[in-house]
Order: sequence, then C-alpha cells, then structure tokens
Amino acid sequence: MSYDVICLRPEIDFTRAGVTPPPELKIAYRAPDAADLSALMTSARAMLIPAVGPKLPAALFENSTVKFVQITGAGVDRLDAAAMKALGITVANVPGGSNAAVSEYAVTTAATLSRRFAWSDREIKAGNYAAFRARMVADNLAGLQGLLVGVVGAGIVGTAVAQAFHRAGAQLAYFDPAPRDAAALAAINAQSLTLDALLQTCDVVTLHVPLLPATQNLLDAKRLALMKADAILVNASRGGVVDEAALVAQLAAGKLGAAAVDVFSTEPPAADNPLLTAPAAAAERLLLTPHIAGVTRQASTFLFQVACDNVKRVVADGQPPLNRVY
Repeated sequence: MSYDVICLRPEIDFTRAGVTPPPELKIAYRAPDAADLSALMTSARAMLIPAVGPKLPAALFENSTVKFVQITGAGVDRLDAAAMKALGITVANVPGGSNAAVSEYAVTTAATLSRRFAWSDREIKAGNYAAFRARMVADNLAGLQGLLVGVVGAGIVGTAVAQAFHRAGAQLAYFDPAPRDAAALAAINAQSLTLDALLQTCDVVTLHVPLLPATQNLLDAKRLALMKADAILVNASRGGVVDEAALVAQLAAGKLGAAAVDVFSTEPPAADNPLLTAPAAAAERLLLTPHIAGVTRQASTFLFQVACDNVKRVVADGQPPLNRVY
C-alpha cells in the first residue's frame, strides 16, 4: 500500500492534543527505525517529523519520492541541510509555537534555583528543616525582580523569553549579532552586549540558540569562568551548546550559582554523562529536565495543527508551504 505522508511520531500524539491529521491524506505512522521506512519512502510525497530526535541520515532521502519535510517544531538540526537542498527537498518548520512554554520554563527554573525551592524540598525531606531555613535566610536569596537577565539568542523564542522576564520585573540584556525584532527588545529596554560582557555582568543567563558549528560548545570552560559566582544558567536550547563537564566543574568549585539543564549532548544522556555523575556540591545546584521546556498541551496543539495544515496545503492543495526554512 502506498501512502502520501510518512509521520515519524505516533498518531496518539496528535489525537491527545486534539488535532485531527488531514483525513484526505493517507498517512503512515512509523518509528525512525521502522523496517519498512525505506520502502515507504519510494512512494510517499511528504514526511512529518518531530524537531527532537536522532539525526535522519541523508541516505534515507536518496532515491525517494519525498519532496517535502514538515517539522512539528522550530528546530531543523535533525536534517542534513546541504543534502536536502542538493536533493531538492523543501523543509518547513513551525516557528514560535513553543514561545509561551519555553518562556514559562526559563522564568520558573530561574526563580526555582534562585530561591532554592527544589534544594530546600530535598533538605526538608532529609530532616534538615531548621538548618536549611537558617542557611537560606542568611544567604539573603534574591528573587527575579531587578536582576539582570541575559538572553543569548534573540530570535522568536529568545525575544519571548526576554519579554517574560521583563514582566517578572527583571532587567534585560541580550547577545545576538542579528536580533529578529530589535524594536521589541528596545521596548523592554534590553541592552545589546557582547557575549563575554553579558556573561560577566548578568545574574541569569538563558540560552536560546540553535546547534550549529558556530554554537557548538559556545559556553566552554573559558566562557563559563566569566560568569558571576552566584549566577544562574538556563539551557533550553540544545545540549551541545554548553560544555557539560566544564559546567559541572564550575558548580562543584562554587564558581557558579546554579543551572537548569533541559537538553543534553546526547539524549537520553549516557549513565556517565557529567551532569548525572556530578559530585554533591554540583548536584544540589543542578535542575535537570528531559527536553520538555517547550512541551505543554497548549504548545503541542498549536504545533501539530499548524504542521498538519501545512502538509495538507502542500500535498493535497498543491500550494507552496508556509514557514519554509529552505
């Protein structure tokens, strides 16, 4: 049987988000390692894929009839861009669909770490209520109001995150050679800084850049060492942007306040990942989440509906795609 579309996420993902895939299209739901995937590629016209997951080899698309790939998110790093272009395959994403979710994550984790909510939960359950409360009071912990928050990557998501911190009462700075909406950043008095200056001065640093050769280990040991000793780092971009071993070393040495990590160099992280084997001095200042910063019911509904509508637009209606990446 031939299909119009191959979807690399289960149908239940759509139905539980309240989204009905286009009924006029024949859709094959498969895992990326399905035995018949290559065979299906010889008749399907489009592919629908999650933004998160293992890279899809260029060879999968060679000699295939697939000429359109729709991503149910913003990230395009699962695909080999050069190969897609060489094969004449159009790729589209859904930009901005997770803005609210990622913004909520960044503000919530920054506040949780600054106020030590998760840490105090562990201490109270361990029977250390009085001692830890006294320590929290003595350390004069800060809320977000008035703190300087640095946003690295001022695209659609980064700008939304900056606006969310502004609503929480923070001051804003950003690093991005080409911000997507400079006027929106100016409206919240966000100042443009070099990356090094941002790291040196900000109380919270939140990352929102794609994983590219230029951003691989963007925050390495040298740059992490520039950060203030009580600063908080939030990484909700991609795992390879931060040197994980260097991050743990800074936390363990007391040279960085805390970090929220939603993304890992490999996912799931290996058992020997530095973030999972961190000594107690670092572990108590780490908040780890499984790449879910942008995952909420509301975000999924929006992302899946826009993605499905775009597939219908291209395959069933013969129209050019919206949100074309290349």
